[in-house]
Order: sequence, then structure tokens, then C-alpha cells
Amino acid sequence: MKKVLLIASIALFSLSSCKKETETVIETVTVNADQPNGTFSAQRSGTFVEQNSTGTMGEARIGNDSNGDQFVYLTNGFISNFGTGTLTIYLSTSMNYVPDPMNGNPNLKLLGVVTQSGNQYYKVDMPVEENFSHVILWCASANIPFGYAALN
Repeated sequence: MKKVLLIASIALFSLSSCKKETETVIETVTVNADQPNGTFSAQRSGTFVEQNSTGTMGEARIGNDSNGDQFVYLTNGFISNFGTGTLTIYLSTSMNYVPDPMNGNPNLKLLGVVTQSGNQYYKVDMPVEENFSHVILWCASANIPFGYAALN
């Protein structure tokens, strides 16, 4: 009797463990909101003017993608010195970095951090008014400008 129960238990366990389990696979596709969707169309552009012997050169463009979202684009020819690690990129109403934290920096719009040369996009959260006429690269650790591009 014990033998029959043992064989029945083993058979039941074997059958239940061999049951094919179904697996649900959910694939998540993430769209990078920092990249233009569709075609990027530049409205204004400017060539970087190097400051403080940093080797900064290349071009900045501001425009919209196919959805109407606005971006600042550093072209493939963009180069700078990254000896300090990172630069901060701003839109500005002038070629000079003039912070005004007491008034919310009305003449600067922070776009992000630049960590490498080459093409890259920076999404602009709010539409850029025409008086924002320059792209500025600022090195906070050295407290100096690395370059600016006048947008025309």
C-alpha cells in the first residue's frame, strides 16, 4: 500500500512539474524625448566663437521637429575641451553669461549638460522668444565661458 501511494505521489508530482507554463512577455519601447521626432528643421543657427583657449568650435542650431517641439542642436562638427568633465549649455539674450538668480535668470535658459563633442540635441521646454539670441557654453568648475554662438 505504501508502495502504491509512493508511486502515485511521484507520478502526480512528475505530471504537475512537467506542465508547460505560459510566459507573458511585455516589450516596452521607450521613446527618447530628448531626440527630435521625425525631421528637425532649423530656424536659426550660429557658429561658436571660442573663449579662453578652449578649442570650442562648430555650429549650434535652433529649430523644431515634426511634432513642433523645439530643440537646440549641436552639429556633428561641434568640438570643445572637456578637461573639466562637463559644460553647461544655455540659451541667452547676449553673448555673456550673466546669472541673475534673484530674478529667476530671465536672460538665461538652462538646456542641459554637454559631456562630449559631436552632434547632440537639447529639448527646449518652453518656446524660445526671439530675444534669446545666443547659445552659451559655460564651465562652472572653472567659472569661465568656453564659447558662444550668435543665432541668426
